[in-house]
Amino acid sequence: MSSASTDKTRVLIVGGGAAGISAAYAFSLHPDRFDVTLYERSSSPGGMATSTPIDKDKYGADYINDGVQGASPVFHNTYAIFERLGFNASDVGMQPGHRQVEYLDQHFLHFVLDDATHNFLRFGDDIKKFGKVLKVIKALEPLFALISVSAMLRMFRFSKEFGEVIVFPLVALFFGTGNQTPFISCAILERVFMDPNMRLFEYSAESFLASIPTMRAFPRLSTLYSAWKSLVEEQGQGSVRVINEREVTRVERSSAKKRGGVQVWSRSTGGTDNEQSVVDPGEEHQETFDELVICTDADAALTILGKDARWKERRILGNVKYLWDVTVTHNDLEYMEKYYRVQYDSCLRSMQDPDNVDKQKKFEFAEKHFSPLYFIRSYPNDKRKVEMSFDLTVYQPQFDGVSPEGIKPDSLSKGSDTASGIPLKEHVFQTIFLDNSPESVRFWSKDEINPDKVILQKWWKQQSHRWQHYAGTVPWMGLINGKVGASSGPSLYQDHKHMANRITPISPVHGPFSVELHSHRRVEQV
Repeated sequence: MSSASTDKTRVLIVGGGAAGISAAYAFSLHPDRFDVTLYERSSSPGGMATSTPIDKDKYGADYINDGVQGASPVFHNTYAIFERLGFNASDVGMQPGHRQVEYLDQHFLHFVLDDATHNFLRFGDDIKKFGKVLKVIKALEPLFALISVSAMLRMFRFSKEFGEVIVFPLVALFFGTGNQTPFISCAILERVFMDPNMRLFEYSAESFLASIPTMRAFPRLSTLYSAWKSLVEEQGQGSVRVINEREVTRVERSSAKKRGGVQVWSRSTGGTDNEQSVVDPGEEHQETFDELVICTDADAALTILGKDARWKERRILGNVKYLWDVTVTHNDLEYMEKYYRVQYDSCLRSMQDPDNVDKQKKFEFAEKHFSPLYFIRSYPNDKRKVEMSFDLTVYQPQFDGVSPEGIKPDSLSKGSDTASGIPLKEHVFQTIFLDNSPESVRFWSKDEINPDKVILQKWWKQQSHRWQHYAGTVPWMGLINGKVGASSGPSLYQDHKHMANRITPISPVHGPFSVELHSHRRVEQV
């Protein structure tokens, strides 16, 4: 296993997702000081950033990224790492679609906002008030960080429908919070509108969104992580080893700060299956390390620590709530057309200001370039609960012939208004059914997807992003990092936000470096 030298600190990193491989990368910058082993229980690094081969003759591309699609342009360090590895993301205009009766899009938002007679804006007053409330939240952010979105909407007397039709679906779709959206901190909502470093949306007092947000679609992530693994090991000059198909089962830490204070038990695996369970586990093997960096979700961290977990670790990590979602990647156009607005329909045009030249130009653009890549619908019996889908053929650049390494910097970026020539009936879709609790499963329509058109079904463990998470876990992580020979990577509290795990590549490590990579510019200078 590890081959440590006596004058180096022996470090074990548990987990090879975005956080773990970032920590390994940071350690590899100092091969003279650290001897590092990373154990990842699956067959490849990347965590949720996985790629799956598909039939190119049938679908127009030979792979999909099935776990992580892309990210906002604000995640500069992510793209800096991409560039360093020789990869690039592709810009894509983000057209979202609601369910059939309530479609939300830059060009059709007024359909939702008009009332039945098209004489006045249905949510006009709420939308204007929303802009003012965002300023209040920004001014009092520490207070509102502990207030949920649903509580904020009630506090400022927004209509119930405004939350259900506009706010909850929008945040669930673009922020990845799913059915937990009513319970997330409203300070997070404010930041995606107001914070210059986190902004996803441009607010409009008339149409809620002033423009189509730009996203970036990722290159082939399995290839990227393979390249990153190679870079880490090469840069580490033999002092860093990334080992797949090995699971850490338990650890014991000495309370005294001394070398060899971390005892670790691990076992070989045959990788993980589509339910995230270990395949063919082997016998346990014991090793000794000086330091431990845990880059797993909080549940897994507590399982690994077991009885060795201190009360602060149990309290802080145990506060994180997890849910299980399932993605169904499929080619069932009938299902998509039943529940979503997949094709252009002129009836969606707003009847207000028919002589407005600018608006008519937008309608013409929409008719020619209608190609939503995000879809969302609320369940009629509980509009707080949602189902989300993607058109991967529109979203992912390989369907336009872009190489697995991504679009070249001097090339035009892919946009959703330049959809591939692949017929709609051959498009690859992915539908996400959220939270397998009985309260949510009863609304699922997963069984309506034609089994013959299912390409892949996969389960994912997701954190809830409740406001309690930001009150009871995030501010207190420093109390358990670097204590008793252990540090915790950001996947403990950002486990399904792939891009966030790389905002600060050294964040899993408790201050061992003189050079910190806190921004894109700093990354480029290293």
